[in-house]
Amino acid sequence: MWRDALLVGAKDLKVEFASRVGLNQIVPFALAVLLLFGFAVGPARPSHAAAAGLFWVSMLFAAVLAVQRSFAIESADDAADGLRLSGLDPAGIFLGKAGAIALELVGLEVVLIVVAAIMYGVPLSGVGVLLAASLLATLGLAALGVLYGVVSVGARVRETLLPLLFLPVAAPVLLAATKAWQASPGFSTARGSASGWIELLAIFAVVYGALGALCFGPLLEDR
Repeated sequence: MWRDALLVGAKDLKVEFASRVGLNQIVPFALAVLLLFGFAVGPARPSHAAAAGLFWVSMLFAAVLAVQRSFAIESADDAADGLRLSGLDPAGIFLGKAGAIALELVGLEVVLIVVAAIMYGVPLSGVGVLLAASLLATLGLAALGVLYGVVSVGARVRETLLPLLFLPVAAPVLLAATKAWQASPGFSTARGSASGWIELLAIFAVVYGALGALCFGPLLEDR
């Protein structure tokens, strides 16, 4: 399973590096969302609490694009049929695609964190909390995105079906990640501890990962 996951993940990352879609489209889109939402808040600099929410909303929309891109690769030239007939472990395919998406999102998060710190004064004093929350939330979003991405891959309206399926279920991850950031050291509006929110994010990542590994095979066969 893990060998198959490495093969699939390496294949997806090579395609992305060659096409540069993530660098040329997803990163500018996420930056535009982050900046436009900041302008919508008002002329004054958003509060730290609002900046955390703006960051994770931007990441959520970028995750949708990353998942759509990942499965657009499989839709071209009936590549999904090749996956089904390849003999690879379905759980390995799931983990490989989720891992590739997660790595792409981690790279995007680094860029957005720097921009948010400069534009909105997001404090980076609680780096450990921010990193833990970001990593777990990213794993949860990637696993959930691949699970719903395979559901929509064969649909004619997959461009609109995926957001409709993905966004409502991803809302708890968005909420928990935002609250964890707001509860990190340096956020003056924080109340309580971030540990509870980080534990919740870990539960989401484990549950979505296990559910995806179990269900990906049957869902791929139905496409």
